[in-house]
Amino acid sequence: MNGIPALVHDVMTRRVVALRGGAAFKDIVRVMQDWHVSALPVLDDTGRVVGVVSEADLLGEQEDGDADTAGIGRHGRTVRLIEAGKADAVTAAGLMTAPAVTVAPDATLARAARLMARTRFKRLPVVGPDGRLRGIVSRSDLLKVFLREDEEIAEEVRREVVVRLFGTQAATVRVEVRRGVVTLTGRVRETALIPLAARLAHAVAGVVDVRCALTGLPRRPALAPDLAGPGVPAPHRARTP
Repeated sequence: MNGIPALVHDVMTRRVVALRGGAAFKDIVRVMQDWHVSALPVLDDTGRVVGVVSEADLLGEQEDGDADTAGIGRHGRTVRLIEAGKADAVTAAGLMTAPAVTVAPDATLARAARLMARTRFKRLPVVGPDGRLRGIVSRSDLLKVFLREDEEIAEEVRREVVVRLFGTQAATVRVEVRRGVVTLTGRVRETALIPLAARLAHAVAGVVDVRCALTGLPRRPALAPDLAGPGVPAPHRARTP
């Protein structure tokens, strides 16, 4: 992640357990318990991801239901349990959510986080251009980026933001990072670039917040005619008769 934006392939889990469409209900539950996961990708015969089976799919979560046949699930939802007698007859192909919501290995962590927030999924299969499974990225994986050292973050902000934006003026900008919070101070000539500097700094992997105190260069006061500098003739004044 040093020097470039953090991508999904930097943090994803590469050792992944997956299901075939014919996997039975009880086998799915057993795999989830053995691997301590809440969702599993489902693959077709060519190894492409065609869906995902989650705990919610197995439990049949719904917003409301018969209080006599339903239990209380996560987030206050009621849960309709599939009848035990039918469990062995239910397969991953029938239970899965399809098509699967996936993310590419070269997607940014910000994109993966937005996708999780929009879909409310905790884990996303990572697939290549051929649709084959490359790994799994979870919410906890996305948080790994915030373990970067302050010094590493500061160096990247200087190199990728300050130097690129302000060039020869970069020496007038001070970058400090403490617990992931970036502080930018100093004076720059191109004040129009200050908001962009703050946005780009915020996009650096591991940055928690940005406090931008950059300002423009001080303006020189206009001199009155009588205060003209040495060698500068004072303006001619007409004599009164």
